[in-house]
Amino acid sequence: HLRIHRRRQRWADKAYKRVNLGTHIKADPLGGSSHAKGIVLEKIGIEAKQPNSAVRKAVRVQLIKNGKKIACFVPSDGCLNFIDENDEVLISGFGRKGHSVGDIPGVRFKVVKTAGVSLIALYRGKKDKPRT
Repeated sequence: HLRIHRRRQRWADKAYKRVNLGTHIKADPLGGSSHAKGIVLEKIGIEAKQPNSAVRKAVRVQLIKNGKKIACFVPSDGCLNFIDENDEVLISGFGRKGHSVGDIPGVRFKVVKTAGVSLIALYRGKKDKPRT
């Protein structure tokens, strides 16, 4: 009886439920993986939440593997200039297990690479973006 009771009660545990129902992989645009590639559809500016006031630079990306469209934050000053529409970008999560970060509403992903070159390398001037 103890074992059956424990089995039933475990479903009340949020973390257990998330792992075992499998819906969090279904709902996750990346499909359970850590990174994904996508095509930039447009550049957008997202208004920061109160009490901050800023336009956070982001891009709309359509993932290659499942066609889902998501908004991705572009980190670092001026890095939006390195990203053009229809570029292939590599995106990753924001490091909060599917929650948005800080004052950026509804954005759960960030851009890591564009056209196969990391944004940090471009930002620091170590590499140039390949011209196609």
